[in-house]
Amino acid sequence: MTPDDFPPTREAALARLAAVRPADYARSRNALDGAVTRLSPYLTHGVLTLPEAHAGIAARHRLEPQHKLVYEFGWREYFHHVWERRGEAILDSLHAGPLPDSTYADTLPADIRQGRTGVPAIDRAVATLYATGYLHNHARMWLASYVVHLRKVHWRAGADWLYGHLLDGDLASNHLSWQWVAGTGSHKPYLFNAANVAKYAPRDWHSTGTAIDCSYEALDRIARDPSAAAAETRDDAQGEDEPPLLDGPSAACGHGAPDPAAVHGRDVWLVHPWALRAAPADLPGDALPVAVAIDDWHRRWPWSARRWAFVAERQRSLAPLRWLAPAPQLVAALAGAQSVHAVDDPHLRQALGPAGTRIQWHPVPRLFTPVAGTCGSFSQWWRRTRLAG
Repeated sequence: MTPDDFPPTREAALARLAAVRPADYARSRNALDGAVTRLSPYLTHGVLTLPEAHAGIAARHRLEPQHKLVYEFGWREYFHHVWERRGEAILDSLHAGPLPDSTYADTLPADIRQGRTGVPAIDRAVATLYATGYLHNHARMWLASYVVHLRKVHWRAGADWLYGHLLDGDLASNHLSWQWVAGTGSHKPYLFNAANVAKYAPRDWHSTGTAIDCSYEALDRIARDPSAAAAETRDDAQGEDEPPLLDGPSAACGHGAPDPAAVHGRDVWLVHPWALRAAPADLPGDALPVAVAIDDWHRRWPWSARRWAFVAERQRSLAPLRWLAPAPQLVAALAGAQSVHAVDDPHLRQALGPAGTRIQWHPVPRLFTPVAGTCGSFSQWWRRTRLAG
């Protein structure tokens, strides 16, 4: 995989979709070189919707409702189910984990951030993340488990860091996955060892003789012992340069200040970073696409230059106007529009806050039927939902 493996186009997304082989996925998805879909950046940013992805695969292959791939699609919607109901609470531990929150450090150590821990599975994961903006889900779980259970760093510190560098960073999927690994969103901590890495990863990831080369029983004791944190690597070890995280796209991407006159009296379709697709057919034919990036929200949740380039290039292909500004300034510039429409993604709702009340929200296309109330586990949600349509 290279840094250019995710062209920000609808054509690239559809080509990736056409290449999915569900049987190969089910057989090999746990391996780092297995037949995973790599659709996640396109799904997170709304280039493809989950119903489109499912329909595209089902048109070519038999896809039972209980297939492993459908199950994984379900996790994405389940995490959003939790976020939509619990809001900012997903950024705190949902319940107690193996140790009190106060046991864990609140900053990520430099040797982890720089990929010089001396554990190849961790250091290769960090190098791959920085080089491509993508990690196999198994590598994400290994990384999170090492950070939380062996290094005793709070899951939130790790989740915030990983989110900023991922092309597919989604607050619900990312942060709730870290909670699942940490044991604050699941019934027990997720653990892995060197034998697990050797089974599923290439040889240069193998980690014999390192801190993870022990039994699961030993790892469980470590996870529950506040004094059992693995040591930080020495300062002079060779490592990675962490890419900077930015609160907006570069000037070369062509985003400018909002222009109220350009949208006055017009029907407007917001091309926001989580809905990078054409306007729905039920909008007026002359609706004006306006791409937006909300810099005050991204000061809290910054992205890598690679992710900004992905979003900005896609926005440039969809919208003649591209605005970068704080949420109140964006909303004020849209006040003179005839109407303003947007896909109702929780990221945008959170970014706009109370300022977004005038927007006509279009529902996110769902693959699964909505479930009333809040499900405390994926299995509970899975029992109560079904494929929509």
